Amino acid sequence: MSRHRIAPSARRRAVSPALVGLVLLLALALSAWVVTRAGTGAGSAASGASRAAAADTVSAVSPSPSPSESDANADADEALSTRLASALGSVASDSASLQVAVLDLDADDDASASRAATASYSGEDGEGGEDGETYDTASIVKVDILAALLLQAQDEGRVLTAQERTYASAMIRNSDNAATNVLWSTIGGATGLDAANRRLGLTGTTGGSGKLWGLTQSTASDQVALLAAVFAEDDADTPLSAASRAYMQGLMGAIADGQDWGVSAAGTATGLKNGWLSRSATGLWDINSIGLIEVDGHSYLLAVLSDGSGSMASGISLVERAAQAAVAAASA
Repeated sequence: MSRHRIAPSARRRAVSPALVGLVLLLALALSAWVVTRAGTGAGSAASGASRAAAADTVSAVSPSPSPSESDANADADEALSTRLASALGSVASDSASLQVAVLDLDADDDASASRAATASYSGEDGEGGEDGETYDTASIVKVDILAALLLQAQDEGRVLTAQERTYASAMIRNSDNAATNVLWSTIGGATGLDAANRRLGLTGTTGGSGKLWGLTQSTASDQVALLAAVFAEDDADTPLSAASRAYMQGLMGAIADGQDWGVSAAGTATGLKNGWLSRSATGLWDINSIGLIEVDGHSYLLAVLSDGSGSMASGISLVERAAQAAVAAASA
């Protein structure tokens, strides 16, 4: 830009408002030009990287649902919970209590629930129970124990030892209690389990005291959250690595004959774990089942927890009826 000398006489003349405005605009333009030039040259690579990072950030953020979409999802959630509660009432027994959570992984966003639906039934009063009430996990906690073991191994930058894999297989596929005792100790008991569950997003689960892993307390919705972490397709959705998830899925897909009841009654189970426990004080049974099932092209994460059944057989029958009712409600 060329510079023009201003005569001394001209500097003393009155300047019109229009001319002042023009000068200010020219000054602003010059400042913008200087700033733009300062960002080029040596700083251009950093500037380009910043712009690329910003673009990546924008593209990685999912758009927030509009108010109408949020309202539609809330209505779908409420409708499914209502159907689920009604379904439980139709299959519940006179004495046992039930809690169920179901999540359709293939639901249309605008037609079905956007999160797991839960419902409870209390055998004590014949009415809907509290969805946040906890149940003894019995042997379904073994999935949680294995998840905790794998998270600890990931943190240590190692794979499971051959002995740990032997114990894990026996614990999940055969529900072996001796193997579970060893791995419960390996993860640090309830302390290790609770630490893992904070990472897995389980907010209503508390590890059993001492060696009593079977008396871990949990909710059906927490068990669906655990299944979601195990069967997640995207690393961003779970702290479990792809290798850890594949290992757990393989074991849960190969449950021993005679232990493949439960939520599998509602469809084809591609992952399953059941729990059963007779309470010495009452002689009544805790019967639980969790898993991933396929029905009519939909994948469902399903958890059914129960207590108060008079026998193991009646408890299994109750859990299976509840699982079938839950899927029917979710697919309606």
